[in-house]
Amino acid sequence: MLRARFTTEMKEAMKAGDKGKLATVRMIQAALKDRDIEARGNGKDPIADEEILSLLQKMIKQRTESAAVYEQGGRPELAANERAEIGIIESFLPKQMDETEMKAAVEAAILETGAAGPKDMGRVIGALKGTFAGRMDFGKASGLVKDALAAKG
Repeated sequence: MLRARFTTEMKEAMKAGDKGKLATVRMIQAALKDRDIEARGNGKDPIADEEILSLLQKMIKQRTESAAVYEQGGRPELAANERAEIGIIESFLPKQMDETEMKAAVEAAILETGAAGPKDMGRVIGALKGTFAGRMDFGKASGLVKDALAAKG
């Protein structure tokens, strides 16, 4: 489903003459192709939508870090380019969960996995990634899981 959307968005960007969006969508497709080739080399099928969402989140994280480095280096124009790419990449992700939704999801995952303390953090994060890939910021979620499990254990 996402693959078709990338192709459609690329065609629309070409027709509209939106060079920034076109370059970003092509970059996403190139990263996706690399992942597919890697999977094929390991005897697996092309990556699924959940993995594509994870790839997009990783790309956002990379650009956020790059933008911060550019800002510190006195290159606001490059930071602006990174932020523009982030906006385009985010348009392919489902609506992100807010803090309240994340806390509820963390509590549900703790109950579901039977986690009893901090040593079970990996199981809880794994359950969250399986259910909420692309919708949850796992950097924030890990802090919530850690706090919730510390209170239990």
